[in-house]
Amino acid sequence: MGEERGARAACAHALAVLRVRGRALAVASLPAAFAVVLLAGGGTGHLSGAGWDAARWVVSVLAVVVLVAAAAVAAVIARARPALTPTVEIPEASAPDLYRMVQDLAGRLDVPVPSGIALTPDCDSWLEDRTHPAHGRPAVPGVHRSDTPPVLVIGSPFLWWMRVAELRAVLAPVVAGTGPSAHPDIAAARRFVRGLDAAVAVADRPGLDPVRRLAARPVGAVVRVLLRGCRGHAAEMERGVAAAASERAQSVDYGLRIVAQEQVGLAYAGWDRLLTRVALPAWRMGRWPSRLDAGVVSALTELSRRDRLAEGFTSRLGERPACDLLEEPGLVDEATSLLAARLFHGGPAEGGPDWAPVDWQQYPDEVVDRKWRTEAARLHRVLDRLGVDRDAEATLARVMDHLSTTRTGEALAAAITAEVSREATARPPAAEAAPEAPGTGARAGHETPAGAGHETPAPDPDAEAGRPAQVPTAAPQQPGPAPHHASAGPEEPIRPQPGPQSGPHSGPQSHPQPGPGPAEDLAPAPKPAPPPISVPGDLDHAAWGPGGDALPLFPLQPPRSGRELLADHVTAMVCCAAVDTAGAAPGLDWLDGPTLLVGGKRHPDLAGRVLSLIEDADPEPLRSWLATVGVRPEKPVRLV
Repeated sequence: MGEERGARAACAHALAVLRVRGRALAVASLPAAFAVVLLAGGGTGHLSGAGWDAARWVVSVLAVVVLVAAAAVAAVIARARPALTPTVEIPEASAPDLYRMVQDLAGRLDVPVPSGIALTPDCDSWLEDRTHPAHGRPAVPGVHRSDTPPVLVIGSPFLWWMRVAELRAVLAPVVAGTGPSAHPDIAAARRFVRGLDAAVAVADRPGLDPVRRLAARPVGAVVRVLLRGCRGHAAEMERGVAAAASERAQSVDYGLRIVAQEQVGLAYAGWDRLLTRVALPAWRMGRWPSRLDAGVVSALTELSRRDRLAEGFTSRLGERPACDLLEEPGLVDEATSLLAARLFHGGPAEGGPDWAPVDWQQYPDEVVDRKWRTEAARLHRVLDRLGVDRDAEATLARVMDHLSTTRTGEALAAAITAEVSREATARPPAAEAAPEAPGTGARAGHETPAGAGHETPAPDPDAEAGRPAQVPTAAPQQPGPAPHHASAGPEEPIRPQPGPQSGPHSGPQSHPQPGPGPAEDLAPAPKPAPPPISVPGDLDHAAWGPGGDALPLFPLQPPRSGRELLADHVTAMVCCAAVDTAGAAPGLDWLDGPTLLVGGKRHPDLAGRVLSLIEDADPEPLRSWLATVGVRPEKPVRLV
């Protein structure tokens, strides 16, 4: 009864939406109807005279103008491309088990089977209509395009964290929505609302000439009036569809779905933490982690160790993960990871020398260590520009002496903020330079070496199977002289130095210096192309920033303040000194991101001591910590 009530309510509101369209057509046809009456009256001699002749001319001209305007609005609505979520399409040949599971689920629910499956780098699942001709999807033979079922979009973290039975239970209400979607009235109302929504954004699309943009403004105003008229009914229609789908899905895995919903919330928390704490620092360094979905398993496993509320969740890892339903989970993970970088950070659509993938095995070396040394080099470069002890070497003592003798670090924070902004506008996101010898680098006027590309190891089979990935920590690098390169400068993006090939469970490795051979000899072998990302045009219509790079559609964090940037740079300088003089190592914490390991253990108390130095000009807490760890602040560190 609940299902019938929800479906009937959805149909009633769908008819209300269609009535808005009918009223708009009636209003557009009204002047033409008056003109027909006046012309018919004049032809039969009933409406004769100079006054009626003038009325016929005025109404006829008005009818033509209104019909032309209505035709223009209808053409814009019909041709406007509805918004479509960028996803990674999964062909049936690459995931036959997943398709069979969805088909079996649709058969048990007695609803149409979704026309396709796609993945999105988000913790959500929904049905998406992709029948519009502008979307470029081929029509199903023998089926009208408007009758094609929607595409099932699944959040990629669900496939790696959830087990097969849990995923089936969670997808049941979503797949059940294909039943109401097949109703003619609901489908027509949805197409009308999507057309209105797409027509509103036509005037703001990039690439329009001024004349077309000016003509699109009044069309947008008319469309907004129609949207306001049907907004409430469209929302109630979707609620009715959801209620009907939920009621129908209660007959399939209802008890398991209640338990699986806990995993949905847990996956969302782990995914958000992984993106903001782990992936974002790598993206800023011109590297994109190629196994984000496998990383969320490790992040949630670490959460279960720290949080007693999450205890027992890791016992599920012995069951079959849902990513086993894919033929090539590693390639799919790589494609969704690249899409996540483009959506949340605005990176390029394809990898390159300045936008290269990084495996979790190389994350401490390729991201953490290079991030610290890049920020330390920027800090000393800013101190040079401020005239702070120009002849001093790149030491931690120089930074501490400056901050302890000034009441506030506002001037240094503002200078760092300006330097970061200047670097961001001067070049697109790119890889940073490799470490240099102690006391050298951009601040000393030396040029950085140009190393060869980084060789990516084989994917971790445990991570691809939904088990936590093994992430080694980087051993401290031995300082040594770095070769000079005539064409490299402090402002040029430099490729990282190649590290040794690491296996799936390789331990800590040191960083040998590259030999004098050409870079081509060390170039990585080409990797198989990941599955294609669907709907490339939607990202092409996004806002574009300096240099032609797409701005992030969904920024993860607001811009950092000057105080936060200063704290990050001072912390990076402390970590560089600890690595170079105290035998510490860069590491990866799945929940907190880059971390410093001293004796294989984290030191979370460093942040408060750095803030004491910055905000209170009190270096004693930090000096005490340095003495305990064995860091020598007077020693120069290697910079980028």
